[in-house]
Amino acid sequence: MPEEVKLPAHKGPKERKSGGLYKVARVLGAGVLNTICPVTYHHRERLQADAPFIVICNHLSWLDPVVVAYPIRRYETTFVGKKELVKNALMRRITLGLHMIVVDRHNSDMAAMRACMKELRDGGVLGIFPEGTRHHHGVMEETEAGVGLIALRCNVPIIPIYLTGRVRPFHHVHAWVGETIEYSDLREQDINAETAAQLMLRIRDTYRKMQEEAR
Repeated sequence: MPEEVKLPAHKGPKERKSGGLYKVARVLGAGVLNTICPVTYHHRERLQADAPFIVICNHLSWLDPVVVAYPIRRYETTFVGKKELVKNALMRRITLGLHMIVVDRHNSDMAAMRACMKELRDGGVLGIFPEGTRHHHGVMEETEAGVGLIALRCNVPIIPIYLTGRVRPFHHVHAWVGETIEYSDLREQDINAETAAQLMLRIRDTYRKMQEEAR
């Protein structure tokens, strides 16, 4: 059997630290997503699962983290973001205040990998955009294997969200929440680059089906 990161009994929302900046962002996000940048959620009840879990989404806009985090009411979501986002002091203070885990996408960033697994071990919700950066052509056609390795090592549910378009002012977008991606068969194999790649192919196929269902 593959080695597994041991996860304790999950912490309820009262047991986890709550960030003041995150609370402010949640309120502001609710206002934006219900007025200027309207988003309709489908099957949002699937996001009311017990933590820990990973939530993934296709990436089209800088507002995507707000769209993903807003319907997850029980927990504060910790997102993985590229280091370029923290180049200046103000952005660093904001992103870290919103629990972001900074990752170097161009190198093997083991510190970020350990931070992600710790978040899940501590009973949190980890938000990842597998495409690594914003894409406007195709969905999950080009992905990074990090989410596959983290999921396989921690053995937590992966919940996909599919956005039908770029979130922008006065443009209605639909957010489809998919069923948990099944990968228990892959965990019965060795946890390595090959099984992570297989999981990423499964994620790609999941999004192709979600696209069809959303039409």
